[in-house]
Amino acid sequence: MFRVAIVGRPNVGKSTLFNRLVGRRKALVHDTPGVTRDRREAEAQLGDLIFTAIDTAGLDEAPARSLAARMHDQTGRALADADVILFVFDGRAGVTGHDRHFANWLRRAGRPIVVVANKCEGRAGQSGIAEAAGLGLGEAIGISAEHGEGLADLHAALRPYAPEDAILPHQEAREEQTAPGADSDPGAEAERAIRVAVVGRPNVGKSTLVNRLVGEERLLTGAEPGITRDAIEIPWTSQGRNFVLVDTAGLRKKARIEDRLERLSTAETIQAVREAQVAILVLDATAMLEKQDLSIARLVIEEGRVLVLAINKWDLVDDPAAAARKLKDRVERSLAQVPGVATVMVSALHGRKLDALVRAVVEGFETWNTRLPTPPLNRWLEGMTESHPPPLVRGRRPRLRFMRQVATRPPTFAIFGAKLTTLPDDYLRYLTNGLRETFKLRGTVIRIVLRQTENPYVDE
Repeated sequence: MFRVAIVGRPNVGKSTLFNRLVGRRKALVHDTPGVTRDRREAEAQLGDLIFTAIDTAGLDEAPARSLAARMHDQTGRALADADVILFVFDGRAGVTGHDRHFANWLRRAGRPIVVVANKCEGRAGQSGIAEAAGLGLGEAIGISAEHGEGLADLHAALRPYAPEDAILPHQEAREEQTAPGADSDPGAEAERAIRVAVVGRPNVGKSTLVNRLVGEERLLTGAEPGITRDAIEIPWTSQGRNFVLVDTAGLRKKARIEDRLERLSTAETIQAVREAQVAILVLDATAMLEKQDLSIARLVIEEGRVLVLAINKWDLVDDPAAAARKLKDRVERSLAQVPGVATVMVSALHGRKLDALVRAVVEGFETWNTRLPTPPLNRWLEGMTESHPPPLVRGRRPRLRFMRQVATRPPTFAIFGAKLTTLPDDYLRYLTNGLRETFKLRGTVIRIVLRQTENPYVDE
């Protein structure tokens, strides 16, 4: 697909423009300079143009090997992959010395460059647009990414560089293709990518794990805590399956989150879990299943998502057998609501056991999508209630007449009967565990809803 990289100094509105082109808020936007660190990609549309927009870290001078220098390298990789570069500067502030310096650097990228003066609401930024002529990169386009002004001019500047397959013949056709419910192919669901959120505390190796999975240094990594701020989506294919990996910011205890930017990052991580189908919870093998790890695991479970535990840095464990036993006991006690949750010992740094991790993700996803036919469910229910009848409550026993599966993702079952409001929680756990064992639903959330009604299939 036609690729457009958005570059410029920190705080000139690159992420705001990215969000505008993508059509929804995909990148964090904040007044703090340097919010964006990793490059982010998403499908965008501007008029009849469709393309991949690439949001990048702000260009800034930095010492070698520093975090800022590594951000600069990520931007360089984005330029190498781009077909066109949007060089964004602050039209109200005018062209600065840093803008001139980076304009010279961009020339060496050997890509077409479109100069964009942002924050040009109304008549603002006219002097900045005039100053941009001195950069020698052509006439600047004045826009306001925040208010959506000037996008027609931006479209006109991009269109000459777009290949034929990036130009839609009719806008109406595009809208029809993306209309809700337009995809009626019953096999389409199986072809869709599995959305996997990679979550955990700060500095447990989430970004290193994603880089190792996709086979390139796609994300910034380092010893500095909290490098990742945005939730970064990366399409990926492995073992014949399509995935979207979502690297997220590390989650700390709420009491320790004071900075507004960190609160935004935390909210985006939580939203990434809600939008995911599978969550890989990355644990540090040298400090496994701390209280915050359990809080994150419970968030995944409460949202009804597949939980897979990736025990990272396993190569640093002195006694693997003892550590594995300790971990198993802790998981069984602390995550009793999902017995059999997949646990894979990995080394993101050395790429160990990553194939097993991918298999665990696929198996968990398939279990999460399981749909069971009604007849065997009712035979199972009859056997469970005969071997262990519901307890008497005030001299009367709840009657479980029949059941059926009402949803997948996670598997959800409705039990119909009489006096079900008196059914104890212990008995529901008995039924849930029976479903897991009989129908091989281990490692996934199971939900049971009780419906007080008569059996419509029985003649009274």
